[in-house]
Amino acid sequence: MDSVTNVVRDTKIDMTHVPENLVFGLDIGTRSIVGTVGYKNSTRGFVVVAQAVIEHETRAMIDGQIHDIGQVAETIGQIRKCLEDMTGRRYTDVCIAAAGRVLKTVEASAEMHFNSENVVTNEQIYSLNMLGVENAYDSLRQNLESDDVKFYCVGYSVKQYYQNDYPISNLEGHKCTDIRTELIATFLPDEVVDGLYAAVERAGLYVANLTLEPIAAINVAIPEKYRLLNIALVDVGAGTSDISITRDGSIIAYGMIPSAGDEVTEAIAKQYLTDFSEADRMKCASSSQEEVTYHDIMGLPQKISSEDLIASVDETVKMITKSVSDKIVELNGGKPVSAIFVVGGGGKIGGFTESLAEYQGIQKERVALRGSEVLGNVKFLQENIKVDSLLVTPIGICLNFYEQRNNFIFVTVNGERIKLYDNNKLTIMDAAMQVGFPNEELFPQRGDAITYYVNGEKRMVRGEPGEAAVIHINGKVTGINTSIESNDKIEISPSTKGKAAELAIGKLPEFKSTLNFYFNGRKITSSRFVSVNGELVSEFYNVKNDDRIEILDYYTLKQVLELMDIIQYTNLLVNNMLADMDTKVYDNFTIVCDMEEQLPTTYVAQQFVTEEILLPDDGDEDSGVSKQEIQKEEDAAEPQEEDIQPQPQPPVREAYTGGPREISVMVNGEAVVLRNKANYILVDVLDFYPIDTSVAHGDHLELAVNGVACDFTHPVEPGDQLRLEWVG
Repeated sequence: MDSVTNVVRDTKIDMTHVPENLVFGLDIGTRSIVGTVGYKNSTRGFVVVAQAVIEHETRAMIDGQIHDIGQVAETIGQIRKCLEDMTGRRYTDVCIAAAGRVLKTVEASAEMHFNSENVVTNEQIYSLNMLGVENAYDSLRQNLESDDVKFYCVGYSVKQYYQNDYPISNLEGHKCTDIRTELIATFLPDEVVDGLYAAVERAGLYVANLTLEPIAAINVAIPEKYRLLNIALVDVGAGTSDISITRDGSIIAYGMIPSAGDEVTEAIAKQYLTDFSEADRMKCASSSQEEVTYHDIMGLPQKISSEDLIASVDETVKMITKSVSDKIVELNGGKPVSAIFVVGGGGKIGGFTESLAEYQGIQKERVALRGSEVLGNVKFLQENIKVDSLLVTPIGICLNFYEQRNNFIFVTVNGERIKLYDNNKLTIMDAAMQVGFPNEELFPQRGDAITYYVNGEKRMVRGEPGEAAVIHINGKVTGINTSIESNDKIEISPSTKGKAAELAIGKLPEFKSTLNFYFNGRKITSSRFVSVNGELVSEFYNVKNDDRIEILDYYTLKQVLELMDIIQYTNLLVNNMLADMDTKVYDNFTIVCDMEEQLPTTYVAQQFVTEEILLPDDGDEDSGVSKQEIQKEEDAAEPQEEDIQPQPQPPVREAYTGGPREISVMVNGEAVVLRNKANYILVDVLDFYPIDTSVAHGDHLELAVNGVACDFTHPVEPGDQLRLEWVG
C-alpha cells in the first residue's frame, strides 16, 4: 500500500528526545495490519514515532474476523520486528481493537427510588449504571438464538441521567427521591476476543488494552467539542463499515454493516478478470492516478482510465452507501444526521461520499472524507508518511490507551474462571454479574411485608432485613464494591431473607385509644372493639395481607353488659332514655340500671408501642413514611367519694438472696438499668431516672408497678413496668 509507510527495515528514527514509555498500537484489519508506536505530549497531542503496515499474503481475515490465527500472528511478528528495528527498542505490550462486525449494542435504562429526599453519591450512580448494564445483558440474552455463545460487556456509554424525571448531565450531589439512567451497553462474543488474544500472544505480545474500532476512530475524527452536533462517523474498512453517532455531547449509538471495500474489490476483479490482490491494487490506484494499468488472468497487460474503473463499480458503491445510509437513519431515530465524516481506505473510492450524501438527503459538502484535517494535533517523526484517513483508527487505538487502558482480566468466582473487560473500575459486583450470580442474592432480602387498611387508610409493615451476602476475596472477607485484579479468587455466599412481617392488633396505635362511659355513676374505661374483615377480633389477632381493620368508636349495650359480667338487671337507661341491647354507647355516655350484683373494677386499656409505615392510595410501598409512636393511656378518672373502693395490691414476692446485680426495668416507657444492689425498691429508681422530687410539679406524684398503684418502698424486680409521673 502506498498510502502508508511500507516495511523498510533500514529506516532509523532519531530517538534522542523520545520518552522511554511508548504506546504500541495494532490495527488488525481485514486487508492489512498497521503498527504504530508513539506517545502523548504535554500539549495533549500525539506524536507518532514510527509506523509500519503489512498486507496479508492470504485472506487470513474476512470481514474483520480472524480466520487464520497463525498467519495473522506471523504478520504481527513482522510488524513488531520492523518497529523495533526502526526505533531500537523492545515492545512487549500492545493495544488492539475489535471490529464492529461482531459488536452487540443494547440500549437499556434503570431507576432507583429513595424513601425520602437523598443526596446522590458516586456509589449510588455506579449502582444505577450497573443495574442498567445488567438490564442490557438480560435483554441481550433474551434475543440470542443460542445460549452457547457467551458475550462480555466491553463498556457502556450513558446517554442521559434523570433527577426526578428531569434530564441532568451529572447526578452527583443533587437531592432527589428518584434517579434514572439511559445508556448504551456494548458486548463482544467470546470467540472474537479469544481469537485476537491468541494471535497477539502467539506473536510474543501481551494485550495491554482492547477497545472497539468505532470508538478508536471517533476519538480522533470527532473530538468532544463537536459531539453536541448530530454527526455520524463511518469507518469504511475492507470487510465492515463501522458507524458511530453523536448528539447532545455524547455517543448515542454504534452500528455496523458487513459491506465495505472488499465488495468493491471483488466487483473490479469480476469486471476486469484479475485476481483479488491485483483488483485491490487497481482500486487504490484509481484514487490517485488518471490511468490504471494491470494484468488480467491471462497475463496480458491492460490499461483503463480511473474514471471508467470507478464508473464500472458504481452499482456496488451505491449498494454499500445505501446500506450505510439506512443504518445511520435507523440508529439516529428514523431521521438523517446533520453531517457525516468518512474514514478508512474503503471510503476513498471515487463517488462514495457523493452517493452517501444523496441517500442521506443532505448536501454533498456535509459528507467528507476525513484525513489530515483531523490529525492536526498529531506529529510524525517518521519521514515520508502520507497523512490520510487510513491513519485515524491506528492513532485512535493508541490514544484510547490513555483514556481507558482497558483490557480483559481473568478471575475465579465460586470455582468458575471468567473473563472480564477491564475498565480500571472492576469490582466484585462486576464479576458476580458476569458469572450470572442473582442480584437479589447479593443484597439483604427483607421478609415479606404486610399491607393492610385501618379505617380505610392503607398501611404497610416491612419484614425484617436479612443478612447480606458473605464475600471473600483471596480468603479475606470484603464488600461487594471491592476492586478486583487479575487472578483474584472470589467466593460469594448468597444473602438471606429476613423474617416475614408480623403485627398483632394490640400493636396498633389506635387500639390503645379507650372508650369511657359511666355506669351507675362509676366511670368505666375500656379498649375499643376491633373488627377485621367484618368480624370482631382480640388484641392477639395477627394481621394478614389486605386485612380491612375497623377501630369501632362505640359499644352496643349488650357488649357493655357482657364486658362487665352483669346478668341480673332491670330498667336500662342510656343517656336517661330507655334502651335495648342494640343501643350504641359512645364515649362519655351514661348508663343507669337496677342490679343486684356489685360493679366490677374499672377497666383500663393496656399500653403498646408499634412502628408503622403510612402509604398513599396509589400503593407505592417505597413512598411510605415511617413513624414510631409511643402513646400512654390516660388513667381511669378518680372515682367519686361515695364510690371509692380499695385498690388491688401487687402480689408478695420472695426477696433475692444473691449478691449485687444489675436489673433492667421500664420507667415511663424508657429502659433503665439499676446497679450495685442485690434488691431494689421503687425509690432506688430516682438514682438512675431523671425526675425532680425536690419541688412539686403537680398535685401529687403517681407511682405504679406493673399498673398497680404503690409507694416508694415497693420492691422492684427485673422487667417490671414502672410509672412515676406528676399529675394535677
